[in-house]
Amino acid sequence: MAGSNPNAKPMDLTLKIWRQKDKNSAGQLVTYPLNGISPDMSFLEMLDVLNEELLVKGEEPVAFDHDCREGICGMCSLFINGRAHGPERGTTTCQLHMRHFNHGDTITIEPWRAAAFPVHKDLIVDRSAFDRIQQAGGYVSVNTGGVPDANEIAIPKTIADKAFDAATCIGCGACVAACKNASAMLFVSAKVSQLAMLPQGKVERKTRVENMVAQMDVEGFGACSNIGACAAECPVGISLDNIAMMNREYLGAKASSENV
Repeated sequence: MAGSNPNAKPMDLTLKIWRQKDKNSAGQLVTYPLNGISPDMSFLEMLDVLNEELLVKGEEPVAFDHDCREGICGMCSLFINGRAHGPERGTTTCQLHMRHFNHGDTITIEPWRAAAFPVHKDLIVDRSAFDRIQQAGGYVSVNTGGVPDANEIAIPKTIADKAFDAATCIGCGACVAACKNASAMLFVSAKVSQLAMLPQGKVERKTRVENMVAQMDVEGFGACSNIGACAAECPVGISLDNIAMMNREYLGAKASSENV
């Protein structure tokens, strides 16, 4: 393994993993002992080892989401010991390494818990609600010309930086999992703010925020708790400032609509 520590001592762990056949079946935590895990493994590599052992035994492997394994795609969404993506802040599950756990630890692994994210199987949840919110307005459809023309639009660096920070949201759903009301406000606000700050996105800013908020409500996400757990557990550090901006955008849009 690249970058591994040859002096690292293997760990023995006890895993309590949520197993659920499908969305219509009841699930339960199942306990698995797992020995000889290198502290240099990523959390997903540790699950790979477990699944290899289960396959050798003729048992069903644990289903979990993953794609890039580089903290980019947001697929590796696991609730680990009561924390979205595990104990390390600013880290996705695939970036979490086993050195953050100790020999003999018991690790409880669950899927996101939200009515809008139904469990598909084991640790995999259906997050297509986020896709539908994005489709409701998270785009720019006005004609800004070709690429060179669009890039000629001057954008102050401070605005560009803030828009970029909002655009770094990977849509993993940790904000929903961390919120006691299963609110999607941080995700939606990041998508709304990103485009509202840019000149290319200002033309559709009113319809965008109204449509995306309406779709968020249709999907069954809860109201913002105002606690800030979403931002605390966000692996890429999306700011609560985006929620404040989205609220301003929404109130402005509704006020304009009522005055028409």
